[in-house]
Amino acid sequence: MGLPVREITTPTRRFERVGAHTHIKGLGLDERKRAVKVKDGMVGQEKAREAAGLVVEMIKQGKMSGRLIILAGPPGTGKTALAVAISRELGLNVPFISISGSEIYSAEKKKTEVLIDALRRCIGIEIHEQREVYEGEITKMEILTAPHPYNPYQKIPEGIRLTLKTTEEERTLEAGSEVANQIIQAGIGEGYVIQIDAETGRVSPLGLSIESARGKTYEVDTRIKVPRPTGKVKKQKEFVYNLTLADLDEMVAKRRSSSIFSFFFGGAEEKEISPEVRMEVDRQVKEWVDQGKAIIHPGVLFIDDAHLLDLEAFSFLGKAMEGELVPIIILATNRGITKIRGAEIEAPLGFPLDLLDRAVIIGTEEYDKESIRAILKIRSEEEKVTLTREALEALASIGQRTSLRYAVQLLSIAAQNARIEGKDKVTEEDVKRVDELFMDVSEAVQHLKKYEDRLLKH
Repeated sequence: MGLPVREITTPTRRFERVGAHTHIKGLGLDERKRAVKVKDGMVGQEKAREAAGLVVEMIKQGKMSGRLIILAGPPGTGKTALAVAISRELGLNVPFISISGSEIYSAEKKKTEVLIDALRRCIGIEIHEQREVYEGEITKMEILTAPHPYNPYQKIPEGIRLTLKTTEEERTLEAGSEVANQIIQAGIGEGYVIQIDAETGRVSPLGLSIESARGKTYEVDTRIKVPRPTGKVKKQKEFVYNLTLADLDEMVAKRRSSSIFSFFFGGAEEKEISPEVRMEVDRQVKEWVDQGKAIIHPGVLFIDDAHLLDLEAFSFLGKAMEGELVPIIILATNRGITKIRGAEIEAPLGFPLDLLDRAVIIGTEEYDKESIRAILKIRSEEEKVTLTREALEALASIGQRTSLRYAVQLLSIAAQNARIEGKDKVTEEDVKRVDELFMDVSEAVQHLKKYEDRLLKH
């Protein structure tokens, strides 16, 4: 006698990583576009958030073309958070690409190639395509075979006869060997719901029909179960594909490289995409937009530590801003008056003056203790850490004395210390212990000065 089947519920383990800005949902503005002290994961920086809100409205109205946004302020004052919030305000379909100014110096690609690739990854293309398809549950299926042309004793699929059923009708179709082979290779049988593209013959299995005999028989089944389709068997269906300009560039480049020469002799994969490919993609996208088949979603390219860009990169960005297909470009820096990389010229923020003239500059300021406390509370909730009131106050005082980033680091470490000691809450003692064990920047400098005569010098 076999054992009865019983269901065992086990906790589902998912990939979870709490990023530095996963809690940000928007700029945290009210209906009058005024900043609320704590809203949408944003805290403080009211002036900067309200400025960003006006910029977002201009972007939505298409009035930011040819300009860029510069976020300037001391380290740890929420410049990256502000850039993320701007992208969240623009919508879910808006691509957000974040790079560091140092990433453009690749050994395999030119600086301008890295930048143009990042720019094109920020342009989302939503393609709508109407296709005529046959869709339904297979109620009968017969594979038509014929003798193999080189071996008469072997049979090969010559075609297939299918009966597809929906909630409204039932139709019998005949298709050739290509459709038959797809169905055989996918292991599709009676009871499955499928789609057949009327033009190309491409078969897409959707799952096992809940209403089919097979779907009702097997209680334990790993296959996806779907309801029987509604409407007619033959119908028009809209398919939506979300891509970026960079995705289309790669597709066209691969199609061009699959020549007869590369087939026989092979060839190294192109590390850079030619301007001709990009021109072809741009032309095709504009044609789709004019025909109503595609929608363009300009995204956000955020370049942190933008003072690391050099004159050539700044010149390229200035030219790129004049293009038709260009995302919103946000540069962030924590520099004051400094030399432009690649030149002996000193300029504000380390940016060329002609670029600054075409930018809207938003300043960020250091957080007060109240804001630091509110941010730490949000981070603790995001990281699923329970803090006592005294622990939160201690962390806020440390953040005010050192920096917000250091306090956020101590929050995670204090939570680990509490777990080791078997506590379900982080207490003030946990915060004090880890604060004694670790050093902030100023304490590290003092430590190194103490042993200066013993340290190696280069």
